[in-house]
Amino acid sequence: MIYNIRGENIEVTPALREYVEKKIGKLERYFENTENIHVHVNLKVYNDKQGKIEVTIPMPQLLLRAEERHDDMYAAIDLVADKLERQIRKHKTKVNRKLRDRDKEVKQVATVQTNAPAEDNEEEEFEIVRTKHFSLKPMDSEEAILQMNLLGHNFFIFTNAETNRTNIVYRRKDGKYGLIEAN
Repeated sequence: MIYNIRGENIEVTPALREYVEKKIGKLERYFENTENIHVHVNLKVYNDKQGKIEVTIPMPQLLLRAEERHDDMYAAIDLVADKLERQIRKHKTKVNRKLRDRDKEVKQVATVQTNAPAEDNEEEEFEIVRTKHFSLKPMDSEEAILQMNLLGHNFFIFTNAETNRTNIVYRRKDGKYGLIEAN
């Protein structure tokens, strides 16, 4: 694996670099060829002395990304390595399930001896279980945030009264709010 480790407001010491490479390097066992896998690691320390680690591993069929905050940078590294490992296991399980399902379909088609192509089961993974209809009330972003908080949701869709366009307000992990403006 090729590591790109950067630090913001923190010096990446050899010990810290070695620890990151050791922990993230344990993920190599899940990959067949690790020579061309790039690992982007960004370490940050905030004014409250809390550390944050962001790890991104772009791959042809998958983008692995995890971030974690902790008072101890080494603990944050451990947590982010665990998150990445769970993501890899989840992806491998999904791929293996698809392969098993396709094998079953091929066997069923072979026994019936039809030439119809096997259907892809991707639709089952993204099954919509509920649909809601509502009208968007024109309002400003502050009113939308108040509505979102009253409903206890993490996001709220509304029509911006100034632009007459659809906008979304959402609660960020840091407790602050974000605004998405549609074109």
